[in-house]
Amino acid sequence: MKAKADETTRVYLIGSGIANLAAAFYLIEDAGVDPQRITIYEQWDIAGGALDGSGDPEHGYLIRGGRMHEKHYHCYWDLLSHIPSYDDPDVTVYEETIEFNERYVSDNHARLLKEGKRVDLRSYRLSLQDQFDMTKLLFTPESELQRLRIEDWFSGEFFQTNYWLIFTSMFAFQKWSSLMEARRYMLRFMHLMPGMKRLQGILRTKYNQYHSVVVPLQQWLGDKGVRFELKTRVVDIDFDLGDGKKRATHLHLVTNGESRTLEVGEKDYCFLINGSIVDAPDEGDLKTPARLKGVEDSGSWSLWKKIAAKDPDFGNPDVFCGDIDRSKWYSYTVTLRDRTFHDYMEDFTGNLNGTGGLITLTDSNWLMSIVIARQPHFPDQPNDVKVFWGYGLYVDRVGNKVKKPMSECTGEEILRELWYHLKIEEMMEPIMQSERLVNCIPVAMPFIDSLFMPRAFGDRPAVLPEGTENFAFLGQFTEVKDDCVFTVEYSVRTAQMAVFGLFDCGKEPLPVYVGAHNPIAMMKAAAAIAE
Repeated sequence: MKAKADETTRVYLIGSGIANLAAAFYLIEDAGVDPQRITIYEQWDIAGGALDGSGDPEHGYLIRGGRMHEKHYHCYWDLLSHIPSYDDPDVTVYEETIEFNERYVSDNHARLLKEGKRVDLRSYRLSLQDQFDMTKLLFTPESELQRLRIEDWFSGEFFQTNYWLIFTSMFAFQKWSSLMEARRYMLRFMHLMPGMKRLQGILRTKYNQYHSVVVPLQQWLGDKGVRFELKTRVVDIDFDLGDGKKRATHLHLVTNGESRTLEVGEKDYCFLINGSIVDAPDEGDLKTPARLKGVEDSGSWSLWKKIAAKDPDFGNPDVFCGDIDRSKWYSYTVTLRDRTFHDYMEDFTGNLNGTGGLITLTDSNWLMSIVIARQPHFPDQPNDVKVFWGYGLYVDRVGNKVKKPMSECTGEEILRELWYHLKIEEMMEPIMQSERLVNCIPVAMPFIDSLFMPRAFGDRPAVLPEGTENFAFLGQFTEVKDDCVFTVEYSVRTAQMAVFGLFDCGKEPLPVYVGAHNPIAMMKAAAAIAE
């Protein structure tokens, strides 16, 4: 039975990713919870989870990754249509983003490169067998795809096609990733298929996603009175699981090494972001490789494992965090106090910075990709400083130029591998000789692809497990029918499901947009695949 919030209602939100930031918004605006009785606990010293952006021009900027945006993220845009932007309190984040993308339209002229040259993308190069296999997959129910990998369905030739090279680098799927999740992506983003070769229809924020999204959201919540307790880790949760009910009763917290226990009262609620794709990261620098960590270094995974042991309805975290060699990859952020590279790439690709997006080096053993965002990518970024981001999917393979795995490489070595593939080693050498002009920060992320691990029904808990009275799971490791993980839309939808499911708001979560449900989109996609 849904409850009505009153002046005594408290809500504890564990984790400060966008799922809980959105939940706090809906708790205030729709459930009527007093903002001063909402507390967000975050193990790190900064909010935002996977939507990050940090650093400075002197020591180098850092972006661990970026989440894709498109116009049919209805829950996400609903949220951001109420939040003032970073630069202008009279313009919402949604309005700012739409206006920005009207000026810098995504149309990538160099999506795939080989031997430093553009790959011909007039066709996805899918064989008739590949097309048949894709069509069959789309009409196969998820119940028949449990635990299956993509490579269990498609032939080896499929993984040499332009379609796969675009799909794997755009969404970070790998051959061993979940076939069930790949099918959801194909269905959900069917409307993007005709333009996917040039990233048409993809939207970007004005700045990095921390400054464009997280900072405005946190400012709005803070101004309302929401409390943020940073550097505070929730290490366990007690439950009353008798008589078919599920009720959180106590939170066990650690702040600055000091432990305490918090009672979850009769009218209190607890929302947990279970699991994290960016937990236990490690940063290297120009001269030092990043170091791979594990579950023992993670707060979110350790907490979920403890909780899951208490009730089978709380999911199976081991499926997602138990094989780091399959769930890891490394990213890198490059800061240049020189415009040579950016000027060259604008000339080479024909894309003004901010209109191209992801570029993948198909002959890279690491399958390296880079993204050149619109500059400045950080609000405090000087005009003479340029930033770009990149990542590698196959980090245990030996490089083509640098004869060691990417996972063992310094920032300098990663750059030398990149310059080699772009055929600009000689041009960039004077810049590489000066640490004042260049910095590259590699980041090891052991769980970044964990949400794509092959799974079965029940491995991800429901947002509101059966019998729950005051507790909800939020984020990427909950189950939302038809929607796609690794998207901000998924996280915000779980926030709506939790708040509107527990509180009598008179509202329901916005429906999932599935491109394949649009007949025109289906016909256009079929034509694109057959080219």
